[in-house]
Amino acid sequence: MAITEKVCILGLWHLGSVNAACLAEAGYKVSGFDEDPKVVSSLKNGKAVISEPGLDDLIDKNMKNKRLEFSSSIKDAVKDCKVAILTIDTPLDDSDNVDLSGVFRIAENVSKCTSSDLLLIVQSQVPVGTCEKILDLMKKTNPSGKFEIAYVPENLRLGNAIEIFTRPDRIVIGSDNPDTLTKVEKFYSVIGGPVLKMDLKSAEMSKHAINAFLANCISFINEMGNLCEEVGADATMVSKSLASESRIGNKLPLKAGLGFAGGTLARDLKILKKLHVEHNMQPRMVDAILQTNYEQNIIALKKLQKTFGNLSGLQVGVLGLTYKPGTDTLRRSSSIETISKLLDNGISVKAFDPSIHKLDMFDGKKFTLVSSEYETAGGSDAILLLTEWPQFKQTDYAKIHSLMKGHIFVDAKNLLDPDSMRKIGFNYLSVGRK
Repeated sequence: MAITEKVCILGLWHLGSVNAACLAEAGYKVSGFDEDPKVVSSLKNGKAVISEPGLDDLIDKNMKNKRLEFSSSIKDAVKDCKVAILTIDTPLDDSDNVDLSGVFRIAENVSKCTSSDLLLIVQSQVPVGTCEKILDLMKKTNPSGKFEIAYVPENLRLGNAIEIFTRPDRIVIGSDNPDTLTKVEKFYSVIGGPVLKMDLKSAEMSKHAINAFLANCISFINEMGNLCEEVGADATMVSKSLASESRIGNKLPLKAGLGFAGGTLARDLKILKKLHVEHNMQPRMVDAILQTNYEQNIIALKKLQKTFGNLSGLQVGVLGLTYKPGTDTLRRSSSIETISKLLDNGISVKAFDPSIHKLDMFDGKKFTLVSSEYETAGGSDAILLLTEWPQFKQTDYAKIHSLMKGHIFVDAKNLLDPDSMRKIGFNYLSVGRK
């Protein structure tokens, strides 16, 4: 594919906006589409809907260079495109089951608007077997169209997505058509990095397997951490020992704390569980990972219950609401889940997060959003640190201590130094540490 040709990005949440900006920066002319006019309007003003370092600047730069445009008309967006990338965010229900209605709707609408050949690269997080169904739908919708499909699993992470996109460890490409594999490899050659080619279902399953493995690492180290607390060991030292083992290494998520959040890992685990059941297999390991994670994400509540017994009437301050630092995303945030449990137990909550300034983002959960970490401390019986924002390392905890009614401090992310906090006078509780 010539780099001067037009590429369409279908879905402009985090994955789509990063794809659009980075491919435009690589030299492609990119047209981005989203069904939500508010998302398109925000992007036209140079503002991505999800906070990502460097993304807004990249969007603004490439719009000014006429390499990037956005539209809420799918017909206009796919006009003259030979390649489209499906990046729609696949939503989850309350049980973390994936809703594919948007994926199929956009694929159907694209096929209606396409009069020439089209290669559809799917990056949305979908169950194994979905790409075949998408291709069948497109051919049925437009029998005269010539459609190809490939699956390229995304591996972006909030906070450093641009770096990951532009310097990938490898690019996995899945297709059952050898010519399509070659075409997609050529398309991504502007980015560089090793390419791993395979069949369509293997590529789809690879995404499930990667996320399940990472989730397993998190549940494993948390279970070890909880045991470390009981026997008097230090989980942070155990993590260092694991990282120094050449067969394991230091890139795996092996730090005790809260469980995984954000929905991405749980989505693939639920897909794998469903696949096991459909094929009369027992998802024993998947079930264990999910149960361990659920219990870990309420570990702060458990520590309060162990300390206070009856929780009704307590006032608690919460530091951190987003599911990880460097973003303003609250979807499946462990902090929000913990706060819900606190409220259910009759606890009053004041919370602070550096990136959150509106209460209307909290889906009706009734607590007080304050403008600084010090405001969470006033009159509080306990403080919970639930997101490891770097600025919380610089907080004046002596001042926090002086403002509190009680002096319980639960550091669910093991961010702070236990000795320093105890010298101030806190009853300092962390995860997996003495």
